[in-house]
Amino acid sequence: MKRIGPLSTCVSCAFSVFLFAAAAAGQLSVKPSPVTFGSVPLGTNLSKSASLSNTGNSSLTISQATISGTGFSFSGLSIPLALAPGQAVSMTTTFAPKSSGSASGTLSLTYKTKIRGRVSSSTITTSLSGTGAAQLSANPTSLSFATVQVGSKQTQFEALTNSGGSRITISQATVTGSGFSITGLTLPLTLNAGASVTFSVVFAPQTSGSVSGQITVISNASNPTLTASLSGTGTAQGQLALTPTALNFGSLTDGTKLSRTSSLSATGASVTVSSAKLSNAEFTLTGVSFPLTIAAGTSVPFTLTFVPQTSGLATGTLSFADNASNVPTESLSGTGVAPTQHSVSLSWTDSGSGIVGYNVYRGSISGGPYAKINSALDSTTTYTDTSVLAGQTYYYVTTSVNGSGMQSGYSNQAQAVVPSP
Repeated sequence: MKRIGPLSTCVSCAFSVFLFAAAAAGQLSVKPSPVTFGSVPLGTNLSKSASLSNTGNSSLTISQATISGTGFSFSGLSIPLALAPGQAVSMTTTFAPKSSGSASGTLSLTYKTKIRGRVSSSTITTSLSGTGAAQLSANPTSLSFATVQVGSKQTQFEALTNSGGSRITISQATVTGSGFSITGLTLPLTLNAGASVTFSVVFAPQTSGSVSGQITVISNASNPTLTASLSGTGTAQGQLALTPTALNFGSLTDGTKLSRTSSLSATGASVTVSSAKLSNAEFTLTGVSFPLTIAAGTSVPFTLTFVPQTSGLATGTLSFADNASNVPTESLSGTGVAPTQHSVSLSWTDSGSGIVGYNVYRGSISGGPYAKINSALDSTTTYTDTSVLAGQTYYYVTTSVNGSGMQSGYSNQAQAVVPSP
């Protein structure tokens, strides 16, 4: 029998054969592994590049690629794909979260290689991870107020929406830019998933010229600082004029009225008048309605009326609320005069006997009809009518009544013309 050599030599030979066989196989490597996407806002996606390389000494062929986990996908890899020893290719993995919170998945690559002439199949797996984050969005992302007159204001609306799957807390909102402000947004404010809040943005320019600004919103969303741009233009205020600046109605009998015309005019720029105020109720304004916009270079007439309620001098002031740069007023005055008291004195003669009294009748048309104006028999042959009105004409007749209560026919008619006033 042949003698076997030293054991150590045989072990060395076996080890060398093993190394040779292992080195001959193809080996697939993925870098980086694992693939970590971090925080990705909902509604967006993030892509990362991965390198696939053959680190073995023989060719390999990637025969299958699968990916698991909600929101994960890959691209840029054409299957089957052969890689020579030392060859590398790139592929892209993408994370597009469908809901807020942590997400995980795997990328599995199955490849084949030959070992000692025999085909061997292997699978390499790379873990994937990412977090879906709620995002705050602004609609619109910019507001333009165009042209607004100094002293006036314009309002537009801005909406903030939680586009994620979890609640967002808005802690702060600030505005920059002269004349810009916001109302209707009470902070801190929590928005549920999919919810929105709408608030007002106001532009009230302090000077003429272009103005720009910005709304900045701070929250715990994946985009913690959200901005919306603001722009607008302020224009110079117009001038408002009252014609005349003083109006005297003269003397007027109490209870009667007199109307006069005044006008409002604008210069430099249009003026919007929102209301009018009179300091004395004996003066009234008609002929215009508010709000009223007066174009530059034009005027609008209106009527002022004086109706004195008591005797004596009455004064007042007419003023307007408007966006003009000046505050014009019109002074008003008039004198109330007590009405003249008129009366008609009547007298007659009667030679009849047994007469105990007389009745007096009055009409407004010659020949009647007449109405009795004395409340009781008048025992004299005179009567004063104090219930007459200025400017009217009256017709009078009398009758006599004897002791038996019998009344005579009408006397002849007397006419009285009351002067005016």
